Amino acid sequence: MPTGSTTATLMNILPIILMVVLFYFMLIRPQQKRQKEHMNMLNNLKRNDTVVLSSGMIGKIVRVEDREVGVEIATGVTVKVVKGMIAEVRAKGEPAVANDAKG
Repeated sequence: MPTGSTTATLMNILPIILMVVLFYFMLIRPQQKRQKEHMNMLNNLKRNDTVVLSSGMIGKIVRVEDREVGVEIATGVTVKVVKGMIAEVRAKGEPAVANDAKG
């Protein structure tokens, strides 16, 4: 095969390779980073954290379980929410005291 046709083939494939690399660095990698940060946020949820749910409701965490949390959305109104539906932590709370009467 002559050298000219090899170079032409490489020049035809090069834009596709560059588009794949660009796609990875502009779309896939940032999404993986956001997903990792969200998982880290969910793993660090504590009682009394003020959170925003994906539905837009704002509440305070009163109970943390493996896959769910109890969120107080109004005085005396607690709802059970899947952890993945927490979009943002607005204010970090203090860890629960061992002899808390509300318990």
